[in-house]
Amino acid sequence: MSLPTTYPNPVLIAVIGGTGISNLTSSGFEAVAQLTVDTPWGAPSSPITILHTPDNTPIAFLSRHGLHHNLLPTEVPGRANIAALRSLGVRSIIAFSAVGSLRLEIRPRDFVVPDQVIDRTRGFRPDTFFGNGVVGHVGFADPFDAGLRSIVSAVGTKVLAATPTPLGLPDSDKPKLHAKGTVICMEGPAFSTRAESHMYRALSPDTAVINMSALPEAKLAREAELAYVMICMSTDYDCWREGEEAVTVETVMGNMRANGEMAKTLLAEVLKELAKQEHGDLVAAKHLEGASGWAVCTGVEGRAKEAWEKLVWLLPGSFKPLAESVVLN
Repeated sequence: MSLPTTYPNPVLIAVIGGTGISNLTSSGFEAVAQLTVDTPWGAPSSPITILHTPDNTPIAFLSRHGLHHNLLPTEVPGRANIAALRSLGVRSIIAFSAVGSLRLEIRPRDFVVPDQVIDRTRGFRPDTFFGNGVVGHVGFADPFDAGLRSIVSAVGTKVLAATPTPLGLPDSDKPKLHAKGTVICMEGPAFSTRAESHMYRALSPDTAVINMSALPEAKLAREAELAYVMICMSTDYDCWREGEEAVTVETVMGNMRANGEMAKTLLAEVLKELAKQEHGDLVAAKHLEGASGWAVCTGVEGRAKEAWEKLVWLLPGSFKPLAESVVLN
């Protein structure tokens, strides 16, 4: 049955699904609309599905790599994805990603909620809403929202602790949630060489996991004044661990299938917590309002019309239309 193509109300929370999580419809979430959104940066990766949680909270779901996983990490239209979600009223994003573990204690099927990121992409991905006649520099010292991270970590820890241990296995074999760590974001699409994997481990004791999706997504969310958190699902040990088979697509997908339902259970509980009135300002990202407006360095007389109009479309509360007489064409 086809879904309505409009939805009458703003939707504050979005979920971006990565490898292994292409939909939420089998997990107690009711799909109520499917929206096709256009933006000044083109179309997003997929139509945006509006779902109601079991508690009737509306959320927006977007599949990062497309409905059929047809987009390489480099090909993901990050600006269109973030802009489309923002245009629907979204102010908080919970993003999922499959990751390789760089630490022995982060086992396959564990979860990680990173607090930092290191950029190892190669400049192929458009990574800012600024440019082309408007210069802006947002703060990005803490790339993942601290308030969302705190809630996801606390709720996730409880959910995993309550998970039954597989028959015959000790409690220590339960999946764990690691509440911090640095994610390395590489370009891909090939996985790391062994030399690269060892280098990432040596960069810092905090380097925890590696993926291909954290950037520019997190950076664009910050420019769009959205609170953003990433839930990483460990699928393998990359290729640094001696005696372990190097990561393959088969390994990644096998562990993602095993972890997919647990991830959706965790998400449902996180959404239930975020629906509480006490988290209203956090979910609405009140702490980020106006930040990008203050990041602009270009004087009024130097702001290019087309670039400025795109920013007005994205953030009408932070950017106001310019008088034609002071716009450079």
